[in-house]
Amino acid sequence: MEGAMPYRAGERRRKLAAAVLGRDPGPAPRSPEETQPYDVVSGDLLDVSPHLIILETADGEQRRLVIAPWATAWRGGVVAPADLPAGARVVVRALRGGTVAERIWADITRITGVIREVRGRRDLTIELDCGPHRRERSIVVPYRASGRIRVRHPKLEPGYLFDAIGLLDQGTSFAHLPATSQPPYRATAVPPPQMTYGGGQAGISGTAVWADFADLTNLADFADFAEEGIAEGVAYPMLEREDAGCDDTGVSCAGLPYLALGSLLRVRNVCDGRADALPIVACGCLAGRFCDRCLECGTSPRGRIVELAASSYVALGGDLTKGCFNARVGLG
Repeated sequence: MEGAMPYRAGERRRKLAAAVLGRDPGPAPRSPEETQPYDVVSGDLLDVSPHLIILETADGEQRRLVIAPWATAWRGGVVAPADLPAGARVVVRALRGGTVAERIWADITRITGVIREVRGRRDLTIELDCGPHRRERSIVVPYRASGRIRVRHPKLEPGYLFDAIGLLDQGTSFAHLPATSQPPYRATAVPPPQMTYGGGQAGISGTAVWADFADLTNLADFADFAEEGIAEGVAYPMLEREDAGCDDTGVSCAGLPYLALGSLLRVRNVCDGRADALPIVACGCLAGRFCDRCLECGTSPRGRIVELAASSYVALGGDLTKGCFNARVGLG
């Protein structure tokens, strides 16, 4: 596929640079202030009881996890784990080597894009442009959720940004929670960065968010990464257009440096220290248009600096219903 070529070019550049500089092309060792990511298991729910959950992963493996007595589950709202329906798509934060489930999110989705059209009076249907690497999507805002969505998104008008967390039910996405406060500017009027990245900095701080990477349409479906034992990746706003194959990239109010596809980023959740090195697999051209802050364990600097797949986000201590954590990133 076409999407495999830019990644492979970035991977070659990283290995060549490591060879020239005489360093290991793999991830850098974890520093003392960094902790190990959580184990995360995701897949389709086969069966569940008050004490056991059984699911099938994407590679066809069947996993059985004991449900911790304190475990919680979310499917459009807080539910008992035993009430989750068979067939649900679940993400599980697990303990003890991935054998004990303590947090479960079922059929959760995130819908981020530029508003193209809004229809309806009670239940609203919003058509979104989710960027060149993701398909266009429709989101239904049920009347019961419209109040809290409108409080955080007062301009439900074409040209403005939209970001909500919701439930994917029988092919329809329903918005339940606003993922952020809507930026007051149009998507084409992103404020310029207040400061630029200096090459001597060890990293840069900002907001990490998550996205449905299953919506990516012109990448290599992560096959290239699976061959190398890399399960997940990140989307990053500041990529060269020719490298990323995306005319909308290179926009961010966070003052990020330009990087290449295939570069390893070390992403650390500053709230609890969990960190991992992940490859850049896509342009975060839409994330770069949000000049917002994350309010988890303090207030982050403005700007989304990285967009994680749901499993990577959970592994680093993120809560999918909250939608962000304060992060610090640097080269892996």
